[in-house]
Amino acid sequence: MHSRIKTGCLSVLAALLGLIAIAVGIAAYQAKRVPHGRPEYVALGSSFAAGAGLGKLEAGSPLLCARSVSGYPQQLARMLHLSIVDMSCGGAVARHLLRGGQFFQGPQIRTIGPETRLVTITVGGNDIGYIGDLSLLAGRHSNSLWGWLVRTFWSGAKDVNARDWAGFEKELTATIQAIRAKAPRADVVVATYPTILPVRGTCSRIALTEVEADLMRAVGDRLAATTRSAAAKTHARFVDMNRIGAGHNACSLSPWTRGYSGIAPFHPTLLGARATAEAIARDLGRSPAGVAAVR
Repeated sequence: MHSRIKTGCLSVLAALLGLIAIAVGIAAYQAKRVPHGRPEYVALGSSFAAGAGLGKLEAGSPLLCARSVSGYPQQLARMLHLSIVDMSCGGAVARHLLRGGQFFQGPQIRTIGPETRLVTITVGGNDIGYIGDLSLLAGRHSNSLWGWLVRTFWSGAKDVNARDWAGFEKELTATIQAIRAKAPRADVVVATYPTILPVRGTCSRIALTEVEADLMRAVGDRLAATTRSAAAKTHARFVDMNRIGAGHNACSLSPWTRGYSGIAPFHPTLLGARATAEAIARDLGRSPAGVAAVR
């Protein structure tokens, strides 16, 4: 009896290890493929650029990146009639843009070249624990198993000043400088994360206490300020969606970001992705009208 149980457990373990090996192999294979297309416009960044949770994924892109055809880069490319190579990837931190290493992938900037005319960047939330802490703070109020696990094992959100702001700014600055060297004629646009939290207070949609909302609002504001600083140092264009989207926070009647619910909590809505694309188009002096998002 015991030997049969032991044999069964070993079989289950072997099957799990086999599935893990297959998954790793698929991720490694996908990472080796260089995205096709003319890199007239190259999009870089994390899930806020990739469009996590916005529906249909870009054909041929790594599944782990959750790169949607409705993310703001894809919408912007359609607005401006540009050929795009979208390198954005959910979970990316600033060093992945310049140095690679995410899901076996090379640097996101690797497809940029002399013919590139536009590069957009939205990154930083993973570097300083912004979206992760929002999700954990909201999650720990849940009566679910997940809520219990967070309350039991998570030590809590870091203070604003305890986050690696200097490291993030250094990596973003170095990335923009590297882009300048690879594509000296390109417009480089750095766009911040759209506003998530209301200017003051909280609401049921974000599932945070007022104290938690105050902390994370300060984190979001400083992320935007640090991003602005890196853009200023490198003379990149800067589109402040944290300011532009203040009236469209997750608690508003017309939110550009989600609350703590559904797929990709605290990420841009379809309207938010479109608003970012339109704001960048306007900054470039181009009219964004007349192009609908893909649903």
